[in-house]
Amino acid sequence: MSRRPSLRTACMAGVGIAALFAAGAAQAQSAETEAIEPASADAQTVEEIVVVGTRASIARAVGLKRESGTVQDSISALELGMFPDDNVADSLSHITGVSISRTAGGEGQSVSVRGLGPEYTLSTFNGRILATDGAGRDFAYDVLPSDVISGADVIKGAEAANTEGAIGGLINLRSASPFDQRGQHGIIRVEGDRNLMSELDGTKLSGVYSNTFLNDTFGVILGVVAERRDDRTDIAGNDGGWTRNPDPTDESWLWGNAWGGNIDPNGNGELDPEEYGLIGPGQFRVGSILETKKRNAYTAKLEWRPTDTFRLVVDGLKTKLDSPQVGYQQSFYPLYAPGRWSNMVITDGIVTSFDMDNPDPEMRLNPELLNQTSYRVVETELYGVNAEWQVTDSLTVTGDVYRSTSSRHSGGQDSYVVLRMNQPNVAHIELTGDYVPNVVVDFDDGRDLATGLADGAFGDADFNTHYFSLAGDNIDDEITGAAFSGRWAAQRGWLDNVQFGVNYTDRKKSRDLINNALTGGADYYSGDYAINVGALGGGVISNSFALPNFMSEVSGNFPRTFLAFDIASYQAALQAYDGTPRPGGGVYNYADAAPVWNPLQSYRVTEETWAGYVQANLRADRWSGNVGVRVVQTNTSAQAWDAKILEIIENGAFNYTAVYDDPTSVTQDNDYTYVLPSINLNYRITDELRLRLGAAKTMARPSVETLAPTNTTESVSWGEFTQIYGGNADLKPYSATQYDASLEYYFRPNSIFNVAMFKKDIKDQITSSWEPGQDIGVPGYLFNISRPINGDTAEVHGVEVGLQHFLDNGLGVRAQYTRNWSKSYVGDQERPLEGIAPSVYSLGLFYERGPLSMSVSGDHTDGFTTVINVLGEGYNEEADPITWVTAHVSYKVTDNIDISLEGQNLLDEANTYSINGNPLLPQGYYRYGASYKLGVSYRF
Repeated sequence: MSRRPSLRTACMAGVGIAALFAAGAAQAQSAETEAIEPASADAQTVEEIVVVGTRASIARAVGLKRESGTVQDSISALELGMFPDDNVADSLSHITGVSISRTAGGEGQSVSVRGLGPEYTLSTFNGRILATDGAGRDFAYDVLPSDVISGADVIKGAEAANTEGAIGGLINLRSASPFDQRGQHGIIRVEGDRNLMSELDGTKLSGVYSNTFLNDTFGVILGVVAERRDDRTDIAGNDGGWTRNPDPTDESWLWGNAWGGNIDPNGNGELDPEEYGLIGPGQFRVGSILETKKRNAYTAKLEWRPTDTFRLVVDGLKTKLDSPQVGYQQSFYPLYAPGRWSNMVITDGIVTSFDMDNPDPEMRLNPELLNQTSYRVVETELYGVNAEWQVTDSLTVTGDVYRSTSSRHSGGQDSYVVLRMNQPNVAHIELTGDYVPNVVVDFDDGRDLATGLADGAFGDADFNTHYFSLAGDNIDDEITGAAFSGRWAAQRGWLDNVQFGVNYTDRKKSRDLINNALTGGADYYSGDYAINVGALGGGVISNSFALPNFMSEVSGNFPRTFLAFDIASYQAALQAYDGTPRPGGGVYNYADAAPVWNPLQSYRVTEETWAGYVQANLRADRWSGNVGVRVVQTNTSAQAWDAKILEIIENGAFNYTAVYDDPTSVTQDNDYTYVLPSINLNYRITDELRLRLGAAKTMARPSVETLAPTNTTESVSWGEFTQIYGGNADLKPYSATQYDASLEYYFRPNSIFNVAMFKKDIKDQITSSWEPGQDIGVPGYLFNISRPINGDTAEVHGVEVGLQHFLDNGLGVRAQYTRNWSKSYVGDQERPLEGIAPSVYSLGLFYERGPLSMSVSGDHTDGFTTVINVLGEGYNEEADPITWVTAHVSYKVTDNIDISLEGQNLLDEANTYSINGNPLLPQGYYRYGASYKLGVSYRF
């Protein structure tokens, strides 16, 4: 019989806590006249002075850092409802050691601390774990407008009293309290923005209202945000990967991935030594992602403080992000096959130029139109009750119960759909060192691709149906948490107080993938079954795109106008074609190609955690510190499904369909217990100079999707025989022994210069294995196998330098630099640690005097490895360096009204990726453009 407490037990415990605090409130209320001196009339009429603006925001951040128990940096709102940046992630990027990654439109989405990626970071809201709409645990910050928070703390050290689950850093977002500014306060803000590259606009309305009542014993704060923004991201990428010949001298690449045949420049049909590991293009594409982003958020907090010894808070957060993305792209698939390439030019082991002049329709280039959509509608909610009761002068207890949920239902609504040109042509491909190769296509009827697209010379009849992938997943994440904690004020010698507590978390995350890959529906209209688009009728190809400033920062000779089609119209045309005879017998039936539930990549993961801690807080004349231990016990149950491949059907060149057996359920259980000790020392060398030392053991749980025994062989469809395992419940958490040392010089009020050093020895870090040429039981085929594994160890150490200072004349500066060194070991192999930027630095200049406030900030992230061994050992995908510059100017017209102008990405930087930094091997290009935002605020 299981002895683990049920969710019902936890909820009953929460009810008991609430009842206890209600009794405490009544007791405290009845004893109020004895325990608390009544406020004098003079005290009630004292006017509260609130300092706002950039200077005040930085001052609050410095104060929080100074009083923290461990290494920490913070950001604070300029004032009620106003944050320094539109997005929380963008504001966090100014903090020492923090870098962010961006989603379409250039908005910050994921956060990394001290170079360690989002999977090493835990995000909480008022100490409560936030549910996520992604497959993992890392929080997508674009679902949360910055207007709904009052600040954020990035806790880089470790304390036993803090929630476990972070090795890089714990990010705790804080909401405002109506008691931050007693009485009635509010702000209404209207904004409009313009992107210079896309020439698209956006609008935003936000408001916050705060008030206290009943002699300042009850307060309420309400917030609302309504935002709509159109944006565009120009993209290019090597979507199908690079082809690399086998290399008998490289054990990691004995089999290669040249699925169409080994690249054979001399045409002798053999793999010669000079052809070992030869690299050539696979598939590449260029186009734009168009997005209409709608974001609404509602927040509320009710706070009751009947006495100085009791506080009850009921709060809630509800956000909805509706940001469907449609990518219209031109796609090219020049994958090598014998007789397909001629006139090859080879540079440093890479085929950099070749012609495609084979008259066989399957061997020519056949340019394609690609419609790639992402239907992302995310609803996030967090509701909780928190009560704090000072039972005696020495003992204070706190209870908290919350529910956090996130859902995104996009099953079957995402697309990767291709129409394929069917006209005879001769093509020339040339790698130039830029992000898009030269592409010249001359058709036998005298048209050429670039000019013909620009002049509207192509239509429906020039294309056939081809790849038809409809997919998308339904993700639900539900977290129920309860906590009981206490603080005992010992005040005995060095022992100032003792904190203790118990936390319970129940997390249920499910993913249902709905696609048409498992049934072969993605290839239903391809190969021998392709239909001339003109025969479908209805004008499937809807329009021609000649977007303003499209790929203007990329040189080269390739089409800069492209055709597009709408998925819904295309589906309607295919359904109308039902009943038409299909080659080989039978008739077309759209239902045979429609998306269905795919069990092989669906899962259910349940994770139940108990944590208990005790922490002694110490204090003397010149030093303070804490020592404690946190014990964490986690039980995991993961369900997925498996199905064997019965046969593989070849539909044509690079076009296969796998036939699967009926799926069977697979369930795995696991449990683990970690003991996490920590110690921190804060020594005041002088009144201005402080030394912090810290040591701890920390852990970060595996990403949720890696706990489920899922697998996929979808790459069979295009001729890559690879089986990718998603994970298993036996994966261990990352664990680390970390050390911190920080010297902080508070040389003026609200000014600081600090230097910090850190070291993390990571065990069981999760990476991917690659096993080529494996027999998985499919007659006639060997498969490459990839699976997540716990690596042996990883080492990260580094240094941080930070400066924040305001001069008396209104000028100010904020600067930070973080440098780290990292490496990991899997067996006897040394590998770079994925997702770690070796250096991050930023510089911000400010001016604030009278009604005028100005600032400019530049945040730089160095290049780093994103994926290892993409073409064998030593061939790693790398993100290139990027510098993001923002600026802000505001003017207070009256005491109640101010106007502001902000600029984002003023250098018009793009996120770019390549293999080993080689410009001849580009992996991705994402350009967002510079944008400006004009805002007007009215406060009361």
